[in-house]
Amino acid sequence: MSGAVGVSGIGGVSGSADGVTEYWCEYAWLPGGPAEGVGVDVAGGAIVAVEPGRARRGTTLRGLTLPGMANAHSHAFHRALRGRTHGDRGTFWTWRELMYRLAERLDPDAYYRLARAVYAEMVLAGYTSVGEFHYLHHGPRGRRYDDPNAMSAALVAAAADAGIRICLLDTCYLSGGPDKPLEGVQLRFGDGDADGWASRVGAFRPEGDHVVVGTAAHSVRAVPATELSAVAEWATGRPLHVHLSEQRGENEDCLRVHGVTPTALLARHGVLAERTTVVHATHLTDDDMSTLGASRTRACFCPTTERDLGDGIGPASALAAAGVRLCLGSDSHAVIDAFEEARALELNERLAAEARGRFAVDDLVAAATDHAAIGFDDVGRIEPGGQADLVTVRLDSVRTAGAAPGGAPLAATGADVTDVLVAGRPVVSDGVHTRVEHPAADLAAEIGRLL
Repeated sequence: MSGAVGVSGIGGVSGSADGVTEYWCEYAWLPGGPAEGVGVDVAGGAIVAVEPGRARRGTTLRGLTLPGMANAHSHAFHRALRGRTHGDRGTFWTWRELMYRLAERLDPDAYYRLARAVYAEMVLAGYTSVGEFHYLHHGPRGRRYDDPNAMSAALVAAAADAGIRICLLDTCYLSGGPDKPLEGVQLRFGDGDADGWASRVGAFRPEGDHVVVGTAAHSVRAVPATELSAVAEWATGRPLHVHLSEQRGENEDCLRVHGVTPTALLARHGVLAERTTVVHATHLTDDDMSTLGASRTRACFCPTTERDLGDGIGPASALAAAGVRLCLGSDSHAVIDAFEEARALELNERLAAEARGRFAVDDLVAAATDHAAIGFDDVGRIEPGGQADLVTVRLDSVRTAGAAPGGAPLAATGADVTDVLVAGRPVVSDGVHTRVEHPAADLAAEIGRLL
């Protein structure tokens, strides 16, 4: 596995004699929308000046330059399932069986190799940070590694070597369902109780400005109600994520056991708050949405996974109207494409509502660049003082040719990404990853070994 993870994993770039690197963007997506001929000056990994209408000088970024995208919900090891779960017409059970088989075979070294390639694919697709919802903690049958956080360290090292920021959302996972103990491969997920989970997470102190240690409660199915308050209390001040109402069966079980919806149960135990993000939020009542809005909780939609698993279409516009801030993730990585996730948020809404124009394009860009949802509060806007995370897409590909710059996010795909800066450092240049030489070959080799 890679060596020590430090600031050098993401740090800034060298520039002119005064330490400033100048970029000239043909078009740039500023807080007010797209602008033409924008100069962006970078020093020490941060943006120090933004000047629309500047004469061309410095490094030219031809096309449309946007803030780096945030992948707010990832299960890195699920990437190995892509294109392999469609036997028997691709039922949930064919997916679940292979997912558990894969989880049984991963160890820290294999997880590092797989995650490094997955994170490289993310950067190539326009992501500059990832929220890794991490619950594969221990060895077979729940045996602790000598370092109880070895799997976490593997993910942090993989992110550093792939050049992406990571919020390690260490996940509390204690039960297999209401009154059901963990069994089989699930034993690798558990820490006994919330105190055991918190003790292990508290001992993990990775180095580097590219990493934030966040927290997660897997779901009301996997964390007993008696433990939810302890998770929420320990997570104070950190990002806290939780799967919520992804499938109707989760709601039915919660109503049967607790007499309330999963949203109401989380509210009862203090889980919902401004630093909390609920993931999926597919099957909600009106009261659920009001509760989420009142608590300032975010909702993370993962449209390409939700359609791959047949979960349903969540009430995105209704949540937004209730005051819920939206962000996006690629979850199981059936697709890794920041533009496809953003576009799908709008297109799914059109299908459900049988109407167009549910979100403005700038709303979609805001959801796609919400790095604050995973603890990077100064990333996601092209403005002085923000981190220099920039993603440039071509406007002359067969997909984007003829599109207005303001509509390009609805036309582009990850294949149109030409350049990516993370904290001012070029990680993708002319469509080529500068750190991972052969990410496709690495993915194929590692998945072949695992499956």
